[in-house]
Amino acid sequence: MNFTIIAPCFNEEESIPDLVNQFSDLLKNRTNVKLLIVNNGSTDNSKEILDRLCERESFLESIHIEKNIGYGNGVVAGLRSTKSEFVTWMYGDLQSRPVDTIKAIEMMEDEGFPKDLYIKGTRRGRPFFDQCITLMMSIIESIYFRRTLYDINSSPSLFHRDFLNYWDNPPDDHSLDLYAYSLAKNYNLRMRRFGVEYPPRVYGVTSWNYGLRAKFVMTMRFLKYSIKLKKEIKNFK
Repeated sequence: MNFTIIAPCFNEEESIPDLVNQFSDLLKNRTNVKLLIVNNGSTDNSKEILDRLCERESFLESIHIEKNIGYGNGVVAGLRSTKSEFVTWMYGDLQSRPVDTIKAIEMMEDEGFPKDLYIKGTRRGRPFFDQCITLMMSIIESIYFRRTLYDINSSPSLFHRDFLNYWDNPPDDHSLDLYAYSLAKNYNLRMRRFGVEYPPRVYGVTSWNYGLRAKFVMTMRFLKYSIKLKKEIKNFK
């Protein structure tokens, strides 16, 4: 069975070589895993760096999008371009660890490659305030959707590509994690969670979850999208 790891990137010229090098070490004895980096409208040297690295690494592929289309759309572009049986995604800025993504793949292999299994990380060792926000959002979303939803934005999320047949109008931003997770719950995919670590960002500055105001904006955006999502998914009970 083949796996593709999708990593959307926007202006990550500093982190891309490190990301690829880490996967190079992890995939030395594997031929069934591809890393697909989606260059999502970067204006720095990401394209040139990726083109050069793709010539060097056989496991590496990339697609280039001229204008940034949002995190969610970047992931979806990667999902649509690969034919692998199993797909997953992670943050291209190394705020999620490549080794945890490989751990998810190993779990799927140990389970025998079932089509009805959804594997998702659960973040460990985060700052107390971030944990409180995650807990609050988990409670609100679980009550609203009447399903247990916890640590919605953690990665990786790994599943068989047949699950994509249920996807219709996925969001273009970080709400994609909520969309995929809640949809998997709605269609009764079996869940397996495992602990992952989110190391401090080494390269650049994140623009989507930095500071109290940004976290508040993200939370309100999630709540607004939850209302829309419940209306769109007809089978929610």
